[in-house]
Amino acid sequence: MESIIWLVVGAIAGIAVGFIVTKYLANSSTKRAAEEAHNVVEDAKRQADTLRREAVVEAKDEALRLRQEAQAENKERLKEVRAAEQRVNQREESLDRREQSLDSREHQISSMQGQLERRQRDLDASEQEIGMRLQQVAGMTADEAKTELLDTLKDEVAHESAAIIRDSEARTKAEADKKARSILSLAIQRVAADHTAETTVSAIHIPSGDLKGRIIGREGRNIRSFEQLTGTNLIIDDTPECVTISCFDPVRREIGRVTMENLIADGRIHPARIEEMFGKAEKLVNQRVQEAGEQAAFDTGIHDLHPELVRTLGRLRYRTSYGQNVLNHSLEVAYLSGVMASELGLDPVPAKRAGLLHDLGKAVDHEVEGSHAVIGADLARRFGEKPSIVHAIEAHHNDVEPNSVLDVLVQAADAVSAARPGARKETLDAYIKRLEKLEEIANSYKGVERTYAIQAGREVRVMVEPDVVDEAQTTVLAHDIAKRIEDEMQYPGQVKVVVIRESRAIGIAK
Repeated sequence: MESIIWLVVGAIAGIAVGFIVTKYLANSSTKRAAEEAHNVVEDAKRQADTLRREAVVEAKDEALRLRQEAQAENKERLKEVRAAEQRVNQREESLDRREQSLDSREHQISSMQGQLERRQRDLDASEQEIGMRLQQVAGMTADEAKTELLDTLKDEVAHESAAIIRDSEARTKAEADKKARSILSLAIQRVAADHTAETTVSAIHIPSGDLKGRIIGREGRNIRSFEQLTGTNLIIDDTPECVTISCFDPVRREIGRVTMENLIADGRIHPARIEEMFGKAEKLVNQRVQEAGEQAAFDTGIHDLHPELVRTLGRLRYRTSYGQNVLNHSLEVAYLSGVMASELGLDPVPAKRAGLLHDLGKAVDHEVEGSHAVIGADLARRFGEKPSIVHAIEAHHNDVEPNSVLDVLVQAADAVSAARPGARKETLDAYIKRLEKLEEIANSYKGVERTYAIQAGREVRVMVEPDVVDEAQTTVLAHDIAKRIEDEMQYPGQVKVVVIRESRAIGIAK
């Protein structure tokens, strides 16, 4: 027990001694650190004082340097200012001297101006005195003399200019007429065309007189069927071995002629056969129309026409103008235009093209309102022709003002082709226009299927649609058409209006 107590006492004593020793060591370290810190602070203060003194010295040196530079710069500027002041003073002195010189010159000019004014007054007085003396001698005032002199000069100038203008016009006209006659005569000579005149009848040869009875049919049914289908007038008279087809429309007449020739060759003539042959003839004539247009384009060397223009051009084969075949006339105008363009040194291709297409509207002028020149121009424009070609077509009858050489060439070629002897018959064209007007009046009524003017315009046959016009309305329609013809047209004799309403029932056995 006692040993334990001593052990505890010894441990406590050891701890106490260790604590004392540790505290001592710590105090001694703290003192050394404080001393070191004090030494560092003192060193820092000494360095800071040294740096501050150096900075002050440097700042003073820099300020001294800047002050010296500013003083040197001020001295230079002062020298420049003094030099500028000296130059300004010299300029002022120079200006003063120039001002004195100008003042002296102004005085001289003023005195000279006064002298000139005095001399001018003297001259004016002298001029007035001379003018008064001249007026006394001549017996007229200065204005009168001036007017008389101007009038005399005007008369002389007008007389001389008129003489020059007359001589120039006479010489120009003579040369132009000579050149124009030369070109036209050359063109006419190079484009020699046959003189033809279209008629309104086609004579068809028949092998024997017995066929006339078959053509007429029982109670005339064959001839009625033929005339209703073709829109022509079939004339069977005492002329041996011949029947005549008459129609103002050459296309319908040609279809009728081909139909009749096919019927005569076949020998079987009855309404059904007539209708069959009529369909074939219509296709054949349409094919010939296409071929005629293509041949006309080929003959004139024009290969890029629109197909619709070629077809419309071919229809002119069966159209006439004052008895002149329009397709032949168009070819003549194309050739004449091309020759005249070549003689003038121009490109003949556009001239030929415009000449060939100039009467294009006559193929459809019975279907569209307006002059054939305007209709043809609209067709050409619609199918891609150039504006110059379109304008030449529209201007060839002065529907619009000609504004190019091409327009005038087409006009001249058209006049040459139409004016040659035997080319046209005005009475025939007037007759055709009267028949066209008859058909136009009848076709304007509702329910009319087709209309044919026959018997030289003395009869109008009107086929109506049976589903639209009944039996009672046919009488009223015939009366209305006849009344309108009386009011709107002038014609010799009388016109018979026949309205035909026909119903058909078709059955097919299989």
